[in-house]
Amino acid sequence: MPREDTQFEPGRSGNPAGRPRGSRNRSTLALEQIFEGEAEKLSRKAIEMALDGDGPAMKLCLDRLLSPRRDRSITFDLPAINSAADLPKATEAMLRAVASGEITPSEAADIGKAVSAHIEAITAADLSARLARLEDPSL
Repeated sequence: MPREDTQFEPGRSGNPAGRPRGSRNRSTLALEQIFEGEAEKLSRKAIEMALDGDGPAMKLCLDRLLSPRRDRSITFDLPAINSAADLPKATEAMLRAVASGEITPSEAADIGKAVSAHIEAITAADLSARLARLEDPSL
């Protein structure tokens, strides 16, 4: 089936520069102007409705009060992991950090995933080197 001629070639945007980062949508700007000066009244009304037991108003208020959890930078002593043999030392350090309250269990799980990926990379590199030595004993 032949392709119809169009203004733009396939895979090429009509606006390669795209929308500038940080630019605001026109409808968002218009709504901000409409609500300007009314934000305090609207907030107070939503709070009053929430306090009166209105479920959706409660959810709205709580969603605004409790911001989404963001990752925090954590610091604890994690021994160097140069081979799979170093893994028990690393997991022990993570367990001690959790037990002492330095990090949360979910943070330890995230670190564990990174450690696991690191071990997989070490194992893959080791396997590749061993295979190369088998194929060319002069290495």
